Amino acid sequence: MLAHRIRLNPNNVQATSLSKAAGVARFAYNWALNEWKRQYDVCQTNPALPKPNEAALRRQLNAIKRSSFPWMLEVTKNAPQMAIMQLGDAFQNFFAGRSRYPTFRQKGHDDRFTLTNDQFNIVGKRIRIPKLGWVRMRESLRYAGHIVSATVARHAGHWYASITVDTPDETSLPQAENQGAVGVDLGITALATLSTGEKVVGPKALTTLLKKLRRLGRSLSRKVKGSSNRAKARQKLERLHARIAHLRSDCLHKLTTELTRRFHTIVIEDLNVKGMLKNHRLARAIADMGFHELRRQLTYKAGRRGGEVVVADRWYPSSKLCSNCGDKLERLDLGVRQWHCPVCHAMHDRDINAAINLRNLAVSSTAAACGGDSSGHACKRKAKPAPAKRESNGKKT
Repeated sequence: MLAHRIRLNPNNVQATSLSKAAGVARFAYNWALNEWKRQYDVCQTNPALPKPNEAALRRQLNAIKRSSFPWMLEVTKNAPQMAIMQLGDAFQNFFAGRSRYPTFRQKGHDDRFTLTNDQFNIVGKRIRIPKLGWVRMRESLRYAGHIVSATVARHAGHWYASITVDTPDETSLPQAENQGAVGVDLGITALATLSTGEKVVGPKALTTLLKKLRRLGRSLSRKVKGSSNRAKARQKLERLHARIAHLRSDCLHKLTTELTRRFHTIVIEDLNVKGMLKNHRLARAIADMGFHELRRQLTYKAGRRGGEVVVADRWYPSSKLCSNCGDKLERLDLGVRQWHCPVCHAMHDRDINAAINLRNLAVSSTAAACGGDSSGHACKRKAKPAPAKRESNGKKT
């Protein structure tokens, strides 16, 4: 299952219709949530009554919408029906302990609706939405396969269609050019340092645009609530936040695509990002890098090329080990970016040395797996399950 998010180019009439469909979906979701709560309280007092469920709520809404909510007929029937089905999924996740209790959707924050595959068509750079017609897209669908669904949502004043496609195995990408391993050390000064000596400096979008972000935030706070000027100021702030997210996402996608295209095995550290964010001096810079998203993209992109992502143990001392002789320093402060090995007297760049140690870890782990023993310092993510010997002492993520 792959999803392709494409920006739409609707005209003014089409944008208004998309807003109506999103409003109907939001209303149906909130109506169903309120009914779910009411019916659940009633069945608590009278156990003979059935408990609420999304199928019954959809039938109830269909029975009353023509008389009570005739304006819902102006948009596709998928908008309210899929919203109630999503509420059912939210309650399933809540009962399973995977999420919190569902909350009401808000206008301006949850402007979206979902279409099933039999309710829309895609031809080239156009998508046909029921009761709306053909809407232009910025690009054509990249993936070939069975189209499952599409979610139309508004972000920062722009409309996007996220199209989910069930792709066959034949669409997997070609194997990496180099079947060897590369160590990747993540950091703040440089987003990624490779064991080959290359350094990739992140865009640091939040740091770069922080001054403008603060100015727009102050401008928004001075506007009268409910006024047109406040709506305009809010839209400016939303678009700046979207630009920051897009700059960060663009850099991560280019980096992860390049790494998976070049190398078969990629070794990274298992960073405790949540714990790192407790350092208030570096929290903003750490959050601006997007370490978790980088790891997520590496995992699924390497799998599509038949590669693997090796995750080193969180306590593996990659920065303290000498990549030349293997000696380990007792202490290495964060501010020390270069250091001399007291044994072999080699001069090390902190980040490059850590990346080389990560690469060596993957090589030693592979050699140990061939002999039947595991290094115990790494776990692997592959497109296919690895042999049991290879991960006997590792932690599989």
